[in-house]
Amino acid sequence: MKVNFKFLALVGALGLLLQSCSNDDDAGELLIPVISNFKFGEGASHTTDQVAYKGSDIHLEADISASVAVQGISLAIHAHDLELEEGQVHWEFNQEFSGVDYQVMNPTFHEHIDVPVNIPAGEYHIELTVTDSNGETATVEGHLQILDPIALSAISVDTSVVRGSDFHAEFLVNAIHGIHAISVDIHAHGITPGEGEINWEFAKVFEQGYHELTEAEFHEHIDVPANVAVGEYHMVFSVEDEQGNIQAYDTHLEVTE
Repeated sequence: MKVNFKFLALVGALGLLLQSCSNDDDAGELLIPVISNFKFGEGASHTTDQVAYKGSDIHLEADISASVAVQGISLAIHAHDLELEEGQVHWEFNQEFSGVDYQVMNPTFHEHIDVPVNIPAGEYHIELTVTDSNGETATVEGHLQILDPIALSAISVDTSVVRGSDFHAEFLVNAIHGIHAISVDIHAHGITPGEGEINWEFAKVFEQGYHELTEAEFHEHIDVPANVAVGEYHMVFSVEDEQGNIQAYDTHLEVTE
């Protein structure tokens, strides 16, 4: 009987030790912050489709669980290998959020981040990191597509025309903020008119049928006077949205006899 009592006492002590270790592990897990429901998208409409537009803002939100108060939340946004066009700059965003609304045990992260106009469109990487008052951290990641607020596609513009006739131009427009107007500018450089000829300049703003639409097909025929000088003319098609953003497409038109 003495042996049995000793055996039972040993088993009981071992059980208490294992339970204590298990409880310590559980307590350790509770100290690590948890980030859930990480969502982001276009700011104005609070979408969660992981898309935003240049010149607008990004809406981000996440639920944070922590067994001690949060010390700070950091947000980083950057891109890799996006080619710059003329007038564009690389964009990297880094900010630490440590206000009183976030320095609590279970805060909800909710922010709007402005997107510059002069950055390349493409895929950007997002990292959200939470650090609690014990120095424990948690990170979630995602990818965001930043798009131009105005997109032109399916472009078909005649590149040559006989003077005295007309030429055809068409393209599709997607403008998230709505189309304000579409303008066409045509002019020449370095062409010397012959006798009775003129250097042709054309400028027209098209609003009817396009104004305030978010999607439209530009389809127009433009007359070329019979007395214009032959040669190469420069053409610029510009779409302006309701927020003043402009997307342009330029090409050349050869005017022949």
